[in-house]
Amino acid sequence: MRECLPHSRCGTLARRFQGIGGAARGKRRGAAVVELAVLLPLLVFLFVIAVDFGRIFYFSVTLTNCARAGAMYASDPTTNAESAFASTQAAALADATNLSPAPTVTSVSGVDAAGRPYVEVTAAYSFRTITGFPGVPNQVNLTRTVRMNVSAGVPN
Repeated sequence: MRECLPHSRCGTLARRFQGIGGAARGKRRGAAVVELAVLLPLLVFLFVIAVDFGRIFYFSVTLTNCARAGAMYASDPTTNAESAFASTQAAALADATNLSPAPTVTSVSGVDAAGRPYVEVTAAYSFRTITGFPGVPNQVNLTRTVRMNVSAGVPN
């Protein structure tokens, strides 16, 4: 807003409009508070859902790493003797120390259609969400499976 000289007429006009704008400004503040009160539960709900989605993603990546570590341990028979882990399950659970309770780890070995031996490690975890809202599941079962070919003990 430009400045007015003391003897000019814009000073009286500015005072006149200031009185009108002040009342309208007060009503607008009240409307903003009402809008916030209406939208705040929705915003909190969206925030909690986003946090739960991030936690599910984090736990999913941890389970994938867990299954991969177990499959790597089981697929190389020569390093098993040198490893600090006693079993495939112990090797897999070493990557899941931040999950409580520990995930369930199972392993299956077999031969594929081409005649190559493989090992398949599955890590499963029952994830509990922090939300208690209707329509949002309280529990999500996460399962990750990694299959690796068993390396030959002696090179061909």
